[in-house]
Amino acid sequence: MAFVKISEQPSLYNDLEKKSVHEILTEINTEDHKVADAVQKAIPQIEKLVTQIVPRMKRGGRIFYMGAGTSGRLGVLDASEIPPTFGMDPTWVIGLIAGGDIALRNPVENAEDDTEQGWKDLQKYNINDKDTVIGIAASGTTPYVIGALKTARENGCLTASITSNPDAPISQVSEIPIEMIVGPEYVTGSSRMKSGTGQKMICNMITTTVMIRMGRVKGNKMVNMQLTNAKLVDRGTRMLVDELGLSYDEAKRLLLFHGSVKSAIDSYRHHDKD
Repeated sequence: MAFVKISEQPSLYNDLEKKSVHEILTEINTEDHKVADAVQKAIPQIEKLVTQIVPRMKRGGRIFYMGAGTSGRLGVLDASEIPPTFGMDPTWVIGLIAGGDIALRNPVENAEDDTEQGWKDLQKYNINDKDTVIGIAASGTTPYVIGALKTARENGCLTASITSNPDAPISQVSEIPIEMIVGPEYVTGSSRMKSGTGQKMICNMITTTVMIRMGRVKGNKMVNMQLTNAKLVDRGTRMLVDELGLSYDEAKRLLLFHGSVKSAIDSYRHHDKD
């Protein structure tokens, strides 16, 4: 039976150009409401993935996101937010996009059609069997991603995929397929919309949960965030005021001296015991 892409099916709405701005916005929002429900149905698979990633990461394994176009950009986006949010080295979660970094801003012709290139891109990072490769493809058919997942799995990596189509080819080559069925897009085939929104939600869920389990959050706070601007220094200072009962100025001095909320708390408590 031929594989049918739900994500490419005709939109449930027609004559879009004849609609008012209000109608268009309301209809897009109606479709967006479906995304969180589709993601919720995928939680068992996401849970299975996170549960297997954590012990691998504790042994030095990494997460690689791989995709083309929007899917690739969203993987790179999620990876790029891990160091500032959780204070992790940028080598822990890595986003790779077909066509390389130039493809983040410009489409690179035929980049996604090469079945060999994905694995070549992974080899530059000395990929090994402690690593996890997560392929992202709304269509579920992207050759760059499928080729990489197939070879990564043969080499003992944990493999997972995120797609918007049931029983997609990408699901068949990954150990843990996450299928988030959001239905046809508002503009037919425009997977930057619901598919992209759902992919971002799932990537957020995976890395946030992994980082919490890796001890990078305390209570509900980003105690390992990088202090890269005044807003984050202020946020960190307030965390210390709450946690240690210091004045704002004392807390800020302590924070800037130690470089992270966690280090500041650990040091303060250590000296307190002495």
